[in-house]
Amino acid sequence: MKTLLLIDGSSYLYRAFHAMPDLRSPEGQPTGAIYGMVNMLRRLEKEVRFDYSACVFDAKGKTFRDELYPDYKANRPSMPEELASQITAVHDVVQASGWPILVVDGVEADDVIGTLARQAEAAGMQVIVSTGDKDIAQLVTPAVTLVNTMTNETLDEAGVKEKFGVPPNRIIDYLTLIGDKVDNVPGVDKCGPKTAVKWLEQYGSLDAVMANAAAISGKVGDNLRAALDWLPKGRELITIKCDVPLDGEMPQGMATLLHRERDKPKLVELFTRFGFRSWLREVSDANGEAPADAATMASANPGVNGELFGADEDDEAPVAAVERRYHTILTEAELEAWLAKLEAAPVVSLDTETTSLDQMEARLVGMSFSVTEGEAAYLPLAHHYAGVPEQLDLDATLARLKPWLENPARKKLGQNLKYDRHVLANHGIALAGVADDTLLASYVIESHLTHNMDDLARRHLGESTVSYEDICGKGAKQIGFAEVDIAVASNYAAEDADITLRLNRALAGKLEGRLASVYRDIELPVAEVLFAMERNGVLIDRQRLAEQSHQLGSQMLQLEQEAYQQAGQPFNLNSPKQLQEILFGKLGIDTKGVKKTPSGGFSTDESVLEQLALDHPLPKLILQYRGLAKLKSTYTDKLPSLIRPDTGRVHTNYAQAVAITGRLASSDPNLQNIPVRTAEGRRVREAFIAPPGHRIVSADYSQIELRIMAHLSDDANMLAAFASGEDIHKTTAAEVFGVTREQVTSEQRRAAKAINFGLIYGMSAFGLASQLDIERNAAQQYIDRYFMRFPGVADYMQRTREAAREQGYVETVFGRRLYLPEIRASNPGRRSGAERAAINAPMQGTAADLIKLAMIAVQRWLVAEGLASKLIMQVHDELVLEVPAAELARVTERLPQIMAGVAELKVPLLAEVGAGESWEAAH
Repeated sequence: MKTLLLIDGSSYLYRAFHAMPDLRSPEGQPTGAIYGMVNMLRRLEKEVRFDYSACVFDAKGKTFRDELYPDYKANRPSMPEELASQITAVHDVVQASGWPILVVDGVEADDVIGTLARQAEAAGMQVIVSTGDKDIAQLVTPAVTLVNTMTNETLDEAGVKEKFGVPPNRIIDYLTLIGDKVDNVPGVDKCGPKTAVKWLEQYGSLDAVMANAAAISGKVGDNLRAALDWLPKGRELITIKCDVPLDGEMPQGMATLLHRERDKPKLVELFTRFGFRSWLREVSDANGEAPADAATMASANPGVNGELFGADEDDEAPVAAVERRYHTILTEAELEAWLAKLEAAPVVSLDTETTSLDQMEARLVGMSFSVTEGEAAYLPLAHHYAGVPEQLDLDATLARLKPWLENPARKKLGQNLKYDRHVLANHGIALAGVADDTLLASYVIESHLTHNMDDLARRHLGESTVSYEDICGKGAKQIGFAEVDIAVASNYAAEDADITLRLNRALAGKLEGRLASVYRDIELPVAEVLFAMERNGVLIDRQRLAEQSHQLGSQMLQLEQEAYQQAGQPFNLNSPKQLQEILFGKLGIDTKGVKKTPSGGFSTDESVLEQLALDHPLPKLILQYRGLAKLKSTYTDKLPSLIRPDTGRVHTNYAQAVAITGRLASSDPNLQNIPVRTAEGRRVREAFIAPPGHRIVSADYSQIELRIMAHLSDDANMLAAFASGEDIHKTTAAEVFGVTREQVTSEQRRAAKAINFGLIYGMSAFGLASQLDIERNAAQQYIDRYFMRFPGVADYMQRTREAAREQGYVETVFGRRLYLPEIRASNPGRRSGAERAAINAPMQGTAADLIKLAMIAVQRWLVAEGLASKLIMQVHDELVLEVPAAELARVTERLPQIMAGVAELKVPLLAEVGAGESWEAAH
């Protein structure tokens, strides 16, 4: 049976545009939508088997729906200029890639797709529609299936019913009831998906629901009756036309839609113009060499173009297809053969399959290995289901593998091996010999992108991998990996090891110079330190948290009563709607300048309440209440539940590959977000305690980002202030306010501190004025005076903006690249945001590098000296240790020296240390 593949080109186009950063051609023209569109089509060609195809786009101008309802799509913004400028090029490259294109005036792409789907179905063909548009679900039949490549979702008739709650032949009725906000098609007010499904299940169709409207009670019944005159028109707007005349667009009928060979000469021309180097190589002459002029043009702009976002570097050959040879280890003989391979291999790709994502809880289900590209093996150890094949004994097999796993001379690589370290540690194995980690390599090379293995495989290998959901399912129906058929599990797990090995080789060529140093000297070794810290955990005083939770609850009740008095009535403090009615309705607070919510009401978010709290008591009470509620739910109530019974401690997870700046992220629980500016927040830190005979030691870098600013800007006045050990805020105040350092008042120092830190974060005069509660002109004068006294800072900021625009990234002192995809955006807001980030990122990134280097140095010192002291937390610029009393003097003396000595900047680094029975007492 022949298959027709229909692409919702307009849906693809917008998704490609918004998914990609601000890519540019060598001439500086936007290319993100082009790149994303081609990428998605190339993926489809690999994943879907088809004979005929069409990429269908919306035509310019109005359609019959606009005539039917003038407000149709009225709330949609106009097409961004950067996208509009790429449409002609998108059409050119899609056609040159072999895809027939259809654009029909007066109708939408959906209508053309619907017509083609019905024609193909009538001709006995199978139809696949690739789209992200829920409206097209109405087209699904036994012969018509939807695929969404962005979510890896496939919808047949059963899939539509599972996703929406109604079958495909009721999707029109369903959408008519709930409306379509995207297209500005009203439905029944307050009728959501659940209500629509209930009505359609009860009455069978929209017509029947309308006929029984009088019997439906409640407010939503009133709304249904109010909408009865509208619903037929709404249904007409939502219904896809399946009878669009296409004779002019398809002179040869379906033969017009035969998928064609690529027009390589045309693609050479287009890829040269757009600067897509790796794709250019694919379509160049037989020797794989691009024409001289094309090669020159393609390398003319290495900074901001497609190559930063997934293509290969200039000297890397196109990725060739790899034959896969995957094995399952079920016998002693097979295990012996693979043990010999592991011992002989210069490096082995290793992966674990487990029972849980909780790294302290997870147990092994199996392991996979790869030693050569395309060849890998899965070793199942704990699968359990009816009819499961006999597996090798878990404990005996791990005992055989343990000498190899713990041998530092046997090199291993993996994807996020910190997790696998934990899993093996749960079985008493200390993994050693980690040589590479593709997660961390990707993070160093392209920190602004995603780093999961599936995305890496698509970007760097052109491979689509089997996802976990593919074999385990989703949601409530998801099964554990141990329940997966071993044959299926083997293919999935072996692929993970194989792809990781191949990714490592693909990424290795991109780790050169200082990037290689960031990877080898910072990220890889700090992963080992993080593993140790996560295993160590931190001791929590459960009783103290319970007392604090009770105190917070009492304070919240008191604030609640005060809020009732201010409002003149009881109300739900957690309800934005009720709060909105109280503030802007009953109390009549002026709404001028108050931002609105997507639904059109006035916002009551934190920024709005902070502004209103300057003049009104109720918003201030609400802010206090919310702060206490968050502290109670996130920490005093939740932390005790996270204490592990086997250790009596809380074990956070530190993620390396999250923040673009290089900062670590803490989760489950997040120990980096406990507020320190409130007494209640600081009390939470009192519950982080040392065991008997120990002390908590805290050491943090003093004014680290300002010191980095002095180093980067080379400003003489700042360098001199730090060199002499002066209070930098006092020095700034003296310079800005034109007084001696001795004459600086506390108010002037506070203003100078706001300026110092504000400028690092790109604060404007408006922002400074708001923070200091002064006129904007006065704030601008402060800033102008600051730059007059510290001209090196102004020069640094200008140089950094220019460098960012030119190369698409900025760097830390150590060479970490911080990409800024929006730095050349035509939208002023996005561009200015990227410029602020360009100034701040080198400081935040360098601070992140320094604290990581400090962690590595401190851990190595503790191990080398054989000390019992251990690192237990890292919070931004602070290290927290648990130290036996006998080692306290030694650690508190040496710790700040180690931290100050990890790098040599133009100003001295200073680390301040404290000790106490709790984390709070150590400050």
